[in-house]
Amino acid sequence: MQFITQSQFLPRIEEIYLELQTKIAQVIPRSRIEHVGSSSIPGMISKGDLDIYLGVSPNDFYQTITLLASIGFYTKTDTLQTDSLRMMITQDYREDVAIQVVVNGTEYECFIDFRDKMRSNPTLIAAYNRLKLECEGLTESAYREVKSSFIETVLNTS
Repeated sequence: MQFITQSQFLPRIEEIYLELQTKIAQVIPRSRIEHVGSSSIPGMISKGDLDIYLGVSPNDFYQTITLLASIGFYTKTDTLQTDSLRMMITQDYREDVAIQVVVNGTEYECFIDFRDKMRSNPTLIAAYNRLKLECEGLTESAYREVKSSFIETVLNTS
């Protein structure tokens, strides 16, 4: 695992986000589209990837997955899949791009909660950056485990 500063990736990630925001809004107009993940938090180091939160109603969840497939996304199979959460990825960009399809009102709105808590606390940003640097060289799986513990701690604070 390797991390880079925002100056090395942010302009391109923001460009991809705006492009996809427009495209998604055209095919899934009744959705909540937000930039989440490390690239959405000022001052955060990152792998240089893009995570998009796509909130939909329970009735639109499975249709949303089908509609995302029509614009080049497919389900990431080695991650949690529920009737309220699905990670969709694409190979259409050099950068890793993922969409977290989330049923509105479920516990998976934690992507937004985490982003907002991090944005409002520079001390948390510094701690997360240190943690990431300590994880350089770990496998993706090992990194996810360490990262999950930090995220849970942040989400459980008021």
